[in-house]
Amino acid sequence: MATTRTNGSYIFTSESVTEGHPDKVCDYIADSVLDAYLEKDPKSRVACEVLCKEDLVLVAGEITSSARVDHEAVARQAVREIGYLDPSIPFNADGLKVQQYVTRQSPEISQGVDVDTNLEADQGAGDQGIMFGYAADESPELMPLPILLAHRLARGLAEDRHSGKCSWLRPDGKTQVSVRYENDRPVAITDVIVSPQHNPSISRDGIIAYVNDDLAPRILGEWFSRDIRFHVNPTGSFILGGPSADAGVTGRKIIVDTYGGAGRHGGGAFSGKDPSKVDRSGAYFCRYIARQIIRQGMARRAEIQISYGIGMARPLSVKVDTFGTGDDIAAAEYVKTLDFRPVAIIERFQLLRPIYRKTTNYGHFGKPGLPWEE
Repeated sequence: MATTRTNGSYIFTSESVTEGHPDKVCDYIADSVLDAYLEKDPKSRVACEVLCKEDLVLVAGEITSSARVDHEAVARQAVREIGYLDPSIPFNADGLKVQQYVTRQSPEISQGVDVDTNLEADQGAGDQGIMFGYAADESPELMPLPILLAHRLARGLAEDRHSGKCSWLRPDGKTQVSVRYENDRPVAITDVIVSPQHNPSISRDGIIAYVNDDLAPRILGEWFSRDIRFHVNPTGSFILGGPSADAGVTGRKIIVDTYGGAGRHGGGAFSGKDPSKVDRSGAYFCRYIARQIIRQGMARRAEIQISYGIGMARPLSVKVDTFGTGDDIAAAEYVKTLDFRPVAIIERFQLLRPIYRKTTNYGHFGKPGLPWEE
């Protein structure tokens, strides 16, 4: 994320990564573990963290559930779905070593979360913290344009790989999009970086031609222009990638997961956490509220901040900001009508379902099929 502002004109940049990026591999395994538990026991309490490096996957955290889940099988299947199948590299689905360090949820946390032991006789927040939600009318998805386009390019790389269209593509990759704004409205893309992992059979010129003449025009659509400066694998090549070359950790792509830096972030990661953890469910609700403010015509941009205390059902604070683009009073009055209790958020979005694997990659917001985006 980067921005330069001069006389009302500025450039804002956001990045995305493909599903084969080491950190996203970890996020996907963690959300796969979460979904496996929720599928068998919707009341599961899951806080799953993952580390990947070379042929090792380490699954750690705290999980309390009546379900039995084979973490190793889930991890291998997740890696297989991503596409790490080549037995000649250390990180491949069949050659993994999976280590597990998982305990039950602390009883001191559960006594504050469970309704029958909570001091308020309500489901309390699973932790203290602050959460933000953001929306803007600069795209039909009500997302900031730079992160939206960066996600589309990254997803395009993955789709062309999975379909077999580009057999030289490998799972790892990064994208980055810089957009010029005039009077806070996007007017043009200035720069695009596309760094796809690839096998040695294709030349850099071949990759550049694919990006400039196929991927970018197809994915960027009306935002594509020959005036864009394209930077394709700026180091010259990207053959070694994924966890075989780098380490990955859950929760390290929180800006990629949200608004690309355009909205503020409370610091809590999402993947591997069940919805009793308000840094996930609370952030989803804040995004929903920000979207509603835009959709109801109260503002062109909106950001919501909430804060919770551990074991407390109701937020300690709620703040609405429309950045001078609308009616702050109307937005604040609307927010007052909403129920921010974790149990109400979970019920509104039916968050005890195994829906989290489809949130992991290419952003938790701005995608169809997610209840907080409806």
